[in-house]
Amino acid sequence: MSDYTQVKLREVENVAEQFGMAPDVEARFPKRELGCTVGAVSLQRLAPNTRMPFGHRHGEQEELYVVVDGSGRMRLDGDEIELRQWDAVRVAPATMRAFEAGPDGIEVLAYGAPLGEQPEMQPGWWGEAD
Repeated sequence: MSDYTQVKLREVENVAEQFGMAPDVEARFPKRELGCTVGAVSLQRLAPNTRMPFGHRHGEQEELYVVVDGSGRMRLDGDEIELRQWDAVRVAPATMRAFEAGPDGIEVLAYGAPLGEQPEMQPGWWGEAD
């Protein structure tokens, strides 16, 4: 018998609501619903011209991001890069990162592995560097 799990990402709880970031930010993390043991995926959406209110980095988890809709920018430590639909970005664990949506918003699929650690988060990180 095959071993797999299927989930509708847009039906997973939007945890941004718990932190007062909705409706400008959506963040759906279906790790538990998918039964992930090695890596996990998330769906994140920022409304037009919205900047993520924090930066984050990891101790060991590498992350891959794919822009599935819209455009914007990503800040990676001191660098800023422009993003368009279907751009893919790999980010090393120790690199602080955050997104900012362009005028049409941005929707991103993120994949990270290995699992098991909480990220270091810095509220207002992007704004502090401006």
